[in-house]
Amino acid sequence: MSATAPLPEVKTPLLEVANCRQSYHKESSADLLVLDDVNLVLQSGEIVGLLGRSGSGKSTLLRIVSGLLLPTAGDVRWRGKPVTGPADGVAMVFQSFALFPWLTVEENVELGLEALGVPKAERESRTEAAIDLIGLGGYESAYPKELSGGMRQRVGLARALVVHPDLLLMDEPFSALDVLTAETLRTDLIDLWSEGKLPVKSVLMVTHNIEEAVLMCDRILVFSSNPGRVAHELQVPFPHPRNRQDAAFRELVDDIYSVMTRRTAKPAAPAHAPTVEAGFATALHPVSTNLLAGLLEALTASPYEGHADLPALAQSLQLEADELLPMGEALQLLRFADLAEGDLHVTAHGRAFVDADTDDRKKLFGASLRTHVPLVASIRRTLDERWNHRASAVRFREELEDHMSPAYAADTLRTAVSWGRYAELYAYDEEAAEFSLEDLEVAA
Repeated sequence: MSATAPLPEVKTPLLEVANCRQSYHKESSADLLVLDDVNLVLQSGEIVGLLGRSGSGKSTLLRIVSGLLLPTAGDVRWRGKPVTGPADGVAMVFQSFALFPWLTVEENVELGLEALGVPKAERESRTEAAIDLIGLGGYESAYPKELSGGMRQRVGLARALVVHPDLLLMDEPFSALDVLTAETLRTDLIDLWSEGKLPVKSVLMVTHNIEEAVLMCDRILVFSSNPGRVAHELQVPFPHPRNRQDAAFRELVDDIYSVMTRRTAKPAAPAHAPTVEAGFATALHPVSTNLLAGLLEALTASPYEGHADLPALAQSLQLEADELLPMGEALQLLRFADLAEGDLHVTAHGRAFVDADTDDRKKLFGASLRTHVPLVASIRRTLDERWNHRASAVRFREELEDHMSPAYAADTLRTAVSWGRYAELYAYDEEAAEFSLEDLEVAA
């Protein structure tokens, strides 16, 4: 009788997220949907990046994975078991360092071990090893105020690593650092990972920096917004260390820009959704008119002559995707440029703006606002219709909050204030939070 061949071992993924949905209940209107039908599987031995615009729900998903937030719907499993609270074996590094200023480096790093009940001698040994690993040997007795931003983030990293987590979550860990410091920390982290010195099995990181994602990750999930969904999944086939100037590296960066600027059809609103003025609740990015004018001028000049490839433009202007894309989308909203497939084209309307003098620029900008930005048009129409030509900003903010978070509503309204004042469509009293048609030249 022949021996039965052993069955192949089936490895359970570290993390499984299935049909995840997250919404926040609003008293007076439909729920605010942040994440919808998100699926993710994370295996041991890989770095996966969550890439997308601000507000696409990436950080919300990270909190759900960590067990700090329960999803509205869907299934989240850690090592095959449902996540119902903070998961064992998962640690997080935050964007804002989150150190206790009254504790030394050593004491900050030791906190997690103390919470786990690790004996004092082992705590001290593991803390020393973690501090040495991330390059802060000799600073054990220093306080956070004595450290640079990069050093403080290294402390945050050591605090996460000292508990030897199976999964390290990183929420935009380098975005608060200057360019050179961030680059050094990324390189050090990848070197430790490649050499097998990081005491973790997998990394899940949130970023809005496209080059950072390609530089560090094995897989990238690109999120769309409103609500957040996984729009694309891309494999990064390059071995570490990676060369930013390599043609294949640049091509993948370009492909991701194309994905993030690709226009997709929006699903139809459900029959029970409240009827609103078309586009009224479109979020406006807080981009100043000076930046928009400067970008248009740069685009129409040499070497672009009205057409730019976004990765090259970002590199030339030293801007990240999360800075450049809102500017491009604002220009597109105003019909000053077209943004698609990773390219930005100046329209005839945009060229007319660049060629105009200051007064004519304001007129062109105002005409675009009234035609293409319904919120601004609604504010001006309300002022025109009222006998005293005044209106409180509260009514517009509350209407926006029926369709977006309070933070996005506030940003959108601030942008409408700024753009409308520049175009001399209305004045705004900051103290009274009130629009009016008085003293337009002074308010602009």
